[in-house]
Amino acid sequence: MSFAAEAAPVVIVGCGDTGRWLARDYAARGTNVTAVVRSQQGAERARDAGIADVRIHDLDQRTPGLSAAIRAAIPGGAILHYMAPPPRAGEDEPRLAALIDALGTTPVQRLVYISTSGVYGDCGGDWVDETRPVNPQTARATRRVAAEQRLAQWGGPWVLLRAPGIYGPGRLPLARVRAGEPILCDADAGWSNRIHVHDLAGIALAAGERGPAQCIYNASDDRPTRMGPYYRRLAHMLGVAPPPEVDWATAQREFSPMRLSFLSESRRLDNRRLRQTLGYALRYPDYEAGLAGSMAT
Repeated sequence: MSFAAEAAPVVIVGCGDTGRWLARDYAARGTNVTAVVRSQQGAERARDAGIADVRIHDLDQRTPGLSAAIRAAIPGGAILHYMAPPPRAGEDEPRLAALIDALGTTPVQRLVYISTSGVYGDCGGDWVDETRPVNPQTARATRRVAAEQRLAQWGGPWVLLRAPGIYGPGRLPLARVRAGEPILCDADAGWSNRIHVHDLAGIALAAGERGPAQCIYNASDDRPTRMGPYYRRLAHMLGVAPPPEVDWATAQREFSPMRLSFLSESRRLDNRRLRQTLGYALRYPDYEAGLAGSMAT
């Protein structure tokens, strides 16, 4: 008589919006998860999403009991999803370092880390696959490179997902479009990439269950575009006028430094490894399908 293998325990550290989508995907397969969050507010949101086992641990607080608490939350052989963002300052990633230190010799089946495609820097609109060397040009991207390097030095089984702009229900610029805020004109805009939050959760699940260790994936949809088509499509769906467009010189005067930093980089992410090696079929292969799905939710 044969028995089905027991599913590996699943732990999501930094269980925010993407993590809650991921927990729903696991629940649909009959797998419960343990969520690790840093605040009571985060715990309430996780429980509202149906996650019963929620632990509150702040990786910024290196208290004497932190390592033991983390080890208690992450059983041996677990699929571990790390989704906590880095700190907002500096060039290192001490939160991931704290988690790895806390793990010690605890074996995990796989650690799936969501990084950013910003680690590639500006690529002049080139198509970019996972073999391209990193070239971070902002402090936030430098922190992500530091995290990736820590994983490489760790020695355990990891999978990296380099995600571009994440959108989906609750993550659309509805107020900005309704207010008629300007966007950069297509003539001056670089290439942008995006991934629907539900797809990012699905990719993370697939990476956790079958992603080869020490592998990197561009977690992006099939269709890079300029930013304009995305905003114009959203405006059309909302029944409002398309946003006004400005040139780069005007954007430099009027847009925030953070927004300009995103607009100053141009690349087109090649996701063939995601589709062919991981075998993930995108629910929303382009922004049109993704926006329709987001507005219907």
